Amino acid sequence: MSSRRALPRALRPAALALAVTLAAGCVTTEPKPEEVQAQALEHAPIPAAWSSKADSPAPVVDGWIATFRDPQLEALVAEALAHNPDLTVAAARVEAAEAQVDMAQAQLKPAIGILGRAGAKPISDLVAMLSGVMIRLAWEIDLWGRMRYERNAAIAMRDASSADYRFARQSIAASVARAWFLAAETAMQLQLANRMAEDSKRLVDLSRDRQRVGAGNETDVFAANASYATYRDAAQQVELAHQQALRALELLAGRYPAGNIAAATDLAPFPGPVPAGMPLDALNRRPDLQAAERRAAAAFDLVGSAKASFWPTLSLAAGYGHVNRQAVDLQENLDRNTGSGSATTVIPLYTGGRLTGNVRLRTAEQRQAIGDYARLALQALNEVEDALNAEQVLAAREALLQEAADDSRRAAGLTETSFRVGKSDMRDVMNRNLAANAAEVALLAVRRERLARRVDLHLALGGDFVQGTDTSSTAPASTGQQQ
Repeated sequence: MSSRRALPRALRPAALALAVTLAAGCVTTEPKPEEVQAQALEHAPIPAAWSSKADSPAPVVDGWIATFRDPQLEALVAEALAHNPDLTVAAARVEAAEAQVDMAQAQLKPAIGILGRAGAKPISDLVAMLSGVMIRLAWEIDLWGRMRYERNAAIAMRDASSADYRFARQSIAASVARAWFLAAETAMQLQLANRMAEDSKRLVDLSRDRQRVGAGNETDVFAANASYATYRDAAQQVELAHQQALRALELLAGRYPAGNIAAATDLAPFPGPVPAGMPLDALNRRPDLQAAERRAAAAFDLVGSAKASFWPTLSLAAGYGHVNRQAVDLQENLDRNTGSGSATTVIPLYTGGRLTGNVRLRTAEQRQAIGDYARLALQALNEVEDALNAEQVLAAREALLQEAADDSRRAAGLTETSFRVGKSDMRDVMNRNLAANAAEVALLAVRRERLARRVDLHLALGGDFVQGTDTSSTAPASTGQQQ
């Protein structure tokens, strides 16, 4: 009775090998994020503060989309996050990466299956006559960590895909905001362009009236007509740009690009100062750099797997089952309940350079991943510096253009007053109005660019567009796998 309760003899080698493996298993490690960062940026030390003047060195906060105080913009961002096809692709990549993790983890576990056999041949072929059912176990013991390195690499790549998805969400939100501001600008520019065309048309009529009374000539009429055609062409160009902006916005929102979306009638007010944080904070917050760091970690893991391939492999196989009674009766020493077990080891002696070549390949991929992180990190820092510098320059330009627009409008008003008292003619009034409208167009362009640059700054700093989202860390399962 006690022998039946004991572990079958066929399974005892596998249990022993498992105990040995658990007692003396190889520990696998991968570099920490700060180690990847230090190696990648060895020749480009990160300063403690930004070179461009920042409004505030306080930590970056999330929820930047709400700082524009535009409910329509927030609704469009939510729609884009729900229906944008690029996000669907990014989400599918995350799911595929998770499946790769499951497959890599499955290699570390035993494969268990049921083997069934039935046959009938001449008595001389006893094996072919055996029939029955047997449960079989096959397991490659990961003595040197090769499969665990591959598992860790799969986890790191999954975390990279997850970070890519978060960065895609932020990029979509930023693109929607920029397109929304552009649609508002072109809508306002279209109103100004039509007004300028109307003023130019009145200038043509005035030139013809002056010609009829002898105060003007045909040259003035031709010049006024040419100016009118130019302003009408400008209005057509603005109309085309407005329709393109609307279609781009609809595409981002996952709609059919019909150009029917209602644009804002004014640009959003410029938000207050943005906390810029420190350069190192930006590198740690940005999801695209988190993804690059995870890919570098995966490259390190694959190098470890390639090096572990030089060591012997150990595979266990065991089976236990029941053989058909008729076959057992033919041979007295064959039990109806039978089991089997085996252990196989493979020691690589000569592979024609395949293993060495694999190590060289994985090492080159590791250097490439480190270089890619360095490239993205420097590019990210440059984006912040550019955006901070643009904030200063565009703020100064907006102030100057606002002053120019106000003065141009005042000059147009004074000229109109002078016309009413007979001190100037209508042509002076029209020219002043055209100049004032042109100044407003230039002011609109700078206002929109300043808003777009603020969006770029938020994206470059790594701040999320929704409140309370933590993008400063990766999944803990991906760092320092040790088993």
